[in-house]
Amino acid sequence: MVSVAVLASHSALDVLDGAKDEGLRTIAIAKRGRDRAYREFPVVDELVVLNDYKEILGLAEELRRKGAVFVPNRSFAVYVGYDEIEKWDAPIFGNRFLLRWEERTGPHNYYRLLDEAGIRRPRTFASPDEVDRPVIVKMPEAERRVERGFFVARDRDDLAKKARRLAERGIIRLEDLASASIEELILGAHFNANYFYSPIYKRLELHSFDRRIQSNLDGVYRLPASAQLDIDPEVRYVEVGHEPATIRESLLEKVFDIGYKFVEAARRLVPPGVIGPFTLQFIVTPELDLVVYDVAPRIGGGTNAYVGLGGQYSKLYWGKPISMGRRIAIEIKRASEEGRLGEVVT
Repeated sequence: MVSVAVLASHSALDVLDGAKDEGLRTIAIAKRGRDRAYREFPVVDELVVLNDYKEILGLAEELRRKGAVFVPNRSFAVYVGYDEIEKWDAPIFGNRFLLRWEERTGPHNYYRLLDEAGIRRPRTFASPDEVDRPVIVKMPEAERRVERGFFVARDRDDLAKKARRLAERGIIRLEDLASASIEELILGAHFNANYFYSPIYKRLELHSFDRRIQSNLDGVYRLPASAQLDIDPEVRYVEVGHEPATIRESLLEKVFDIGYKFVEAARRLVPPGVIGPFTLQFIVTPELDLVVYDVAPRIGGGTNAYVGLGGQYSKLYWGKPISMGRRIAIEIKRASEEGRLGEVVT
């Protein structure tokens, strides 16, 4: 019987729990000092503890011997790196070559994917000098490079002023502005739409919606406007969790539309295209337009909100609510039983 392996971070508990639901053996690969949860929750059949995440690259032969299919998440991409992932000699669920398209810079970026798909996204500015409207500047923190050092600016002058202030406080590095993504600020309601494209069932499924919980943004917007003005806090966008969400039913037409367009564009640009879960993060404007501002070409962190509950739309396909982790396990299990694993791994 095939087993499921995952880097123990991000959405690993969702993947592990879903695999157990389908009777599959589970392998969690953790970093020392970040392994507590995977010892506490009884969803791990085998726990491998490493001193560094990159040591996972030496486990390919062992994983193959154990019949493991590895499910990638954002932590795997960040801590191991795209070049190494693409060369790694272990079966990965999904299209490993699509992972690097999650970035905003370089030749392989999600702006290009969205443009190829004809999906509306925020306008981007090549440099701070071009800014002529309110924007959000997307760049890493100065020290914790995997965290968001994002900030909002009214115009070009405000951007320069805020960047200097954040740099003086050690939150960002001024030199990172040269490679920052500067997007027009679009106001509206934020949603993460979690999809699953199935080569085995030959269909696109809409699994669920969620929203991000960010620190200290979550605390700032709970303050009355007068308190925000008095305190003048430096707003931070560090992602710390997700919460379930629903969207009005009349918007599902557009949600399916962008999902299908994304799948088709990915197939053209990065064959064989999307395999398994992906997330499109978008804003719904007051005019009810969908503007996609971020893409996750793998399991999204927000599916954690549905562990033990199941995505609200998954019941419409399966007759019962299932988690995204279980949906992945269903695909792997059936592909293995039918001798079609080659269709869902790269």
